[in-house]
Amino acid sequence: MLEAIVQNRFAVVAVILFGIGLLNMMLQQNLMKKVIGFSIMDSAVFLLLASLGYIEGHGAPIIDEGSVNASLYINPIPSGLVLTGIVVSVSVTAFSLALIQRIYQRYGTIELHELLEQAKKEED
Repeated sequence: MLEAIVQNRFAVVAVILFGIGLLNMMLQQNLMKKVIGFSIMDSAVFLLLASLGYIEGHGAPIIDEGSVNASLYINPIPSGLVLTGIVVSVSVTAFSLALIQRIYQRYGTIELHELLEQAKKEED
């Protein structure tokens, strides 16, 4: 059991990080803390993808002169997915932070329960 955990240590850490981020998003009332939890979840997914694409002892997929054996290189697709995911994650985080700033300017708070109370008052 311990050997399997050590062998899959990156996947185990990714699952733990994802759980921490998910719990943070579910339990926190502060919108900034929810964005931080979302970023932790993103990082966990990136770690998992990067660890699945890495093969120990193999090199980067840069083909040298005369080398045609594809089994000597790691798979570049997970790396591309991670880079694309990072770009999307940064964009979503930036949009979320801008939205939180506008919410704070309008309502004077970023606590979810206070926002819901103020929204009810405006509705009545």
